[in-house]
Amino acid sequence: MELRHTPRLYHEAALRQGLSVEPGTEQAHYLQHVLRVKIGDVMRLFNGRDGEWKATVAKLAKKSVTLTVHEQTRAPQAEPDLWLCAAPIKKAHFDYMIEKATELGVATIHPILTARTQIREVNVDRCRAIAIEAAEQSERLTIPDILKPVTLSDLVTNWPSTRQIIVCAEWGEATPIAHAFTNLLSSQAAILTGPEGGFAADELEKLRMMSQAIFVRLGPRILRADTAALAALTCWQAQCGDWMLSPRGTP
Repeated sequence: MELRHTPRLYHEAALRQGLSVEPGTEQAHYLQHVLRVKIGDVMRLFNGRDGEWKATVAKLAKKSVTLTVHEQTRAPQAEPDLWLCAAPIKKAHFDYMIEKATELGVATIHPILTARTQIREVNVDRCRAIAIEAAEQSERLTIPDILKPVTLSDLVTNWPSTRQIIVCAEWGEATPIAHAFTNLLSSQAAILTGPEGGFAADELEKLRMMSQAIFVRLGPRILRADTAALAALTCWQAQCGDWMLSPRGTP
């Protein structure tokens, strides 16, 4: 079997040649009862810092698996410095957004509470688990940072001066997104999408006062919040991100 077709697992601890590692209980269960691994089976490990490493199954016990780390198969590689700042939406749609944003290569996911946000609680640990699974499947070497929710007002107040913020606006004056991305002044960027009811008028005014803000239009149709976020991320990656690279990060 080619190495690229072997299972990938996220393992938080450091990875280096000759190290013995034991995946957590859930991962051990997955390896034994879903993949049905045997002694000597090959897989790949990554931790978001040390690249990707080849490992083999060295020992099987009733509720544990021991892996031996061999050689590095890919050097560390960061994702583009792109954030997704998004208002939480209904659980299934927000889970989908987290999964696909991870696949699309965002570096940070930041839930934002707006005036019309109906979902006020975000389980950050659950979101991280979804992101880890998406990273395992999509061959990325890092896990996006998932931050605790903040209000839109706090986000604006503490916004870094060097990062452009691309506001996905449903109404009002805005630039077609493809045109906007040809004139970005910084490689540090963030996509901002609102809740299912859109941004309130005073929130849009506050955003328009930010020197780093660019208001963009996503075509003639009104998109659902998760669709808007993923469409904007796709446009950014195609024009400003790493989509010029071939799969698995090889130039």
